[in-house]
Amino acid sequence: MGSVRKASAWLGLVDDNDDERYYDDDYSEGTDSGDAWVTDPRVKVASDTAEEKGRRIGTVTPDSFRDARAIGELFREGVPVIMNLTAMEAADAKRVVDFAAGLIFGLRGSIERVSTRVFLLTPSNTEIVSGDPAARRSDGFFNQS
Repeated sequence: MGSVRKASAWLGLVDDNDDERYYDDDYSEGTDSGDAWVTDPRVKVASDTAEEKGRRIGTVTPDSFRDARAIGELFREGVPVIMNLTAMEAADAKRVVDFAAGLIFGLRGSIERVSTRVFLLTPSNTEIVSGDPAARRSDGFFNQS
């Protein structure tokens, strides 16, 4: 497809039928050779391994206060949660922050503001390592003097 046609397709002036050239009909008909793809039992799926070792972090971007339940369920399981409230209206965002404050108080966790309307909720068994530049200067790695 030429650059003018690509630009026209991007603007929506013409239909972009470029995908049809690469479509394989064998997959759409559901033809199965009968051999199921089997994973080697020695290989663990990353999410299973992460769950076993407690190395999960949840990210939740709620649209309304109703989505606060997802935050609470993850946090109760001991999963640190990043709450992104940028898509919410100010009144609902305040309610979710109040809910999170009660949640961390009840479960002895902590809350930290990462950015404007983005918060990190950490359970009591999780340590937050600060990325403070002043703390890194003392180790002498970047010290040029």
